[in-house]
Amino acid sequence: MGLRRSFRSPTGNRVPAPKAAPPFDLELSVVLADLDRGSREPLTPDNLASRQQQDAAARPRPTSEDLCADGRFEVTELRVPGPPGGPEVTLVSARPSGLVGPLPLPLLYYMHGGAMVMGNAWSVLPRILREWALPLDMAVISVEYRLAPGAQYPEPLEDCYAGLVWVTAHAAELDIDPDRVIIGGKSAGGGLAAALALLARDRGGPEPLGQLLLCPMLDDRGSTFSSRQMSGLGLWDLTSNATAWQALLGDRHGAEDLPPYAAPSRAMDLSRLPPAYVDVGSAEMFRDEGVAYAGAIWQAGGQAELHVWPGAYHGFDSVAPKAALSQDARTARTRWLRRLLVGRRT
Repeated sequence: MGLRRSFRSPTGNRVPAPKAAPPFDLELSVVLADLDRGSREPLTPDNLASRQQQDAAARPRPTSEDLCADGRFEVTELRVPGPPGGPEVTLVSARPSGLVGPLPLPLLYYMHGGAMVMGNAWSVLPRILREWALPLDMAVISVEYRLAPGAQYPEPLEDCYAGLVWVTAHAAELDIDPDRVIIGGKSAGGGLAAALALLARDRGGPEPLGQLLLCPMLDDRGSTFSSRQMSGLGLWDLTSNATAWQALLGDRHGAEDLPPYAAPSRAMDLSRLPPAYVDVGSAEMFRDEGVAYAGAIWQAGGQAELHVWPGAYHGFDSVAPKAALSQDARTARTRWLRRLLVGRRT
């Protein structure tokens, strides 16, 4: 399960981790033990650049031809206006081939994971197309937002917002239904999706049908019990998390006046948000911030569906896709998406 370490909070104080932690699911534990040591080492400021290079090498961008999967999918790269003063934003638009009907398609507008410092819009598409686009007859647009530390808050979020505004304004030519746009993401992408929902609400922008928040990265402060409890365990802990937030926020990391669009757990008002699906593992550091976020939505009179998968570490379904728990998680997410779309079919 890895070595337990003490950690430094954003204020620099070293705090010992709690002694007890939820055990990993047996299948997931076996997969974790088989991973190479490098993939389990924490992310630090010293190794960030090398880890970014390793990630780019290990996760190369599939071409549009590769993503088409012998004609099963239609894939187009779009370059659209970015935020004011910023560069264009690349959107990767994909859908199952041959979907023709009287109604435009629902859309999943997706932000990839990678702790805000890694990942790309192309590599997440094969799984999304297979697991959601095909069974639900929906289109997918994946956003290539700028990464930290080369780009810092608010640049990545503004990329995502500019893309969403453009997509909804051009819904007719894209053959998508602007009233059935679900925003979503995993890990850093889940945090971006939550922030995007807040930003769209407060700017009077597009109104998503729902927000799919998978193990979302929501809180820069590292002060939850689970962030300490899971220190040194699993694939992502407080050392890695603090490194990623520092890369994104710079000197604003941990600041009292940090806006909620930078770290959605800072939000004081979670009213008037689209229905949320929040999905975390019981044995990951993001557990408590995800649970608290769902609770805050309920307290504000909103709608949220919360799943805490027993014995799951961060990113478990990507690392161990064949595990029973991973299959259950994918089924639950698909059911939520289907219910949301059926309830809003026009």
